[in-house]
Formats: sequence, structure tokens, C-alpha cells
Amino acid sequence: MHDPAVTERSARLTSFTFPGPAGALEGLWKEGKPPLRGSATFAHPHPLHGGTLHNKVVFRAAQSLINSGFGTLRFNFRGTGVSSGKHDYGVGETEDFRAAMDETERRGGLPMVAGGFSFGSAMALKAIAGDPRVVAYIGVGLPVASESAREVPLPNVPSLFVVGMHDTFGPPRQLREVLGSSYEIVEIPGADHFLEGKLDVLEQAITTFLAGLALPARVT
Repeated sequence: MHDPAVTERSARLTSFTFPGPAGALEGLWKEGKPPLRGSATFAHPHPLHGGTLHNKVVFRAAQSLINSGFGTLRFNFRGTGVSSGKHDYGVGETEDFRAAMDETERRGGLPMVAGGFSFGSAMALKAIAGDPRVVAYIGVGLPVASESAREVPLPNVPSLFVVGMHDTFGPPRQLREVLGSSYEIVEIPGADHFLEGKLDVLEQAITTFLAGLALPARVT
């Protein structure tokens, strides 16, 4: 079985911890490919169901961001991996995401793209509300049928939502009911919540979205 950690070590990612509201948070950072356009913070799925920064959907989304010129931070929420603290049912995790954005800005400057997969996509929506640093949002598998995504604020920046046709945690029809017609939604045919066998399609959707963004000048 392929071990994503081996790939990550060979790619020479920077592994470190940074300050979070409940103690140190574990992060992985990789610079974007030139020309640099900004930075990005991307969060993992539910930690009580095995979600970590090494999740393959998170890894592939991060690769799209990096290849598109965005230095990208993946991080473990509190109580996951070597991150301090314990799971806080979405309350403290929102603050973790904000701490991760602070670290992203420190390492990669602005403008910033934010997003996540599943639980992480909902935490990102909560964290970026009203934050002027964030110029775009990417939500993969937003779990609109679950508790973690109830009453999340909708983004007021250009946004991409990617969903599998057979996603049971965020069914496409329900996602469209929540979002209305104001956002770009890419529905991947034949895919489930975890986008098994469809990660190339995910990468292409993110790459296309990022290529179409009109961004302010980069500030470091």
C-alpha cells in the first residue's frame, strides 16, 4: 500500500509546530511553484473519523494549490497527530483554523486562499467569515447533511465547491439548496464523499478555478 508520508518526505516539505489556542499545532508547509501568487490554508476531515493532514484528498488539493503558485499549509486540528489539546466539536477547531491562517500569512504572505475537505471545509467557512486576508475559498465535500456544517456562514469571496455525485454527507441536491446560484459547484460523476478514483478530476477543478482568479498583488 502506498504510504503518503514517504511521498511527503521525499518532496521535502517543512514539518513543524506553531502556536494554537490550545497549544502547539502540527503543520506541513510547502512553497508554491513560481510565479508565486499568494498563500493557502487547507484543513482535513473529521478527526474522530480518522481525518488528518495526510488525508489523500487534502494532499491532492494542496498539490493543486502549490502547483498554481500558492505556498500551502496543511495542519492537524487539536488532538490530532502531535497537535496539543482535544477535540472540541467544531468550536475550538474554528480557532485552530484562524491560528493556521496566521501562520500561513507569516510564511507565505497575502493574498490567501482558504478551504478544506469535509469537516475541514466547514471549519474554514466559520473561520474566514469577515477576514479580509482571504480572497477565495475552496470547499471539497462540504458535509451539509451533518451537524458540523449546520448554520455555517456562506463565503463572500469567489468560491469553488466540489462534490461527488454520490456524496451521502453532502448530497449535491442539498448542497445546491444551501448555496443557491451564487457559487461555482463542480459535481464529479460517479464519485462518493471521498472521491475514490476521481482525485485527478478534483485537482483539475481546483487548478481551473485558481487560474481564473483575479488576485491583488502579492504582499510578503
